[in-house]
Amino acid sequence: MSALFSIDQQAVRVIRAESKAQILSVLADCFAGVYALDHAHVLERVLEREALGSTGFGRGVAIPHARIAGLSRPVAAFLRLERPVEFAAADGMLVDCVFGLLSPDQAGAVHLQALAGISRMMRDDRMHARLMAAPDADSIYAQLVNVIDRDAA
Repeated sequence: MSALFSIDQQAVRVIRAESKAQILSVLADCFAGVYALDHAHVLERVLEREALGSTGFGRGVAIPHARIAGLSRPVAAFLRLERPVEFAAADGMLVDCVFGLLSPDQAGAVHLQALAGISRMMRDDRMHARLMAAPDADSIYAQLVNVIDRDAA
């Protein structure tokens, strides 16, 4: 797996959500369940970051992120939405892919490098198309791991 962050297969999901708030709650739930973190704390930290400005990256992608005490390395989660949702993205587009990132509290440069890596991956139109065309969460995970492993090499 990448030196920048890791993503567990159970942290890749296809979900139905009706709002940005619901997406962030599901994301916090995913992080809590997969990485043994406190749901309320994760949600609080992600919402604090979101209050600074939308993490709606553009082109149908949001990258909610936060720093959390107690983590040893950055971890990620990926949600593909069954239907696009309003996320206050910079370009005004609805969001259909959410790539969450949590990093250790003191991981300033590492956190920024992981965000940059996710951003590069999600700016690739072909990658976005493959993620949207994948039939299920396992196929999405395979696409993500393929790119993450390739970029780590």
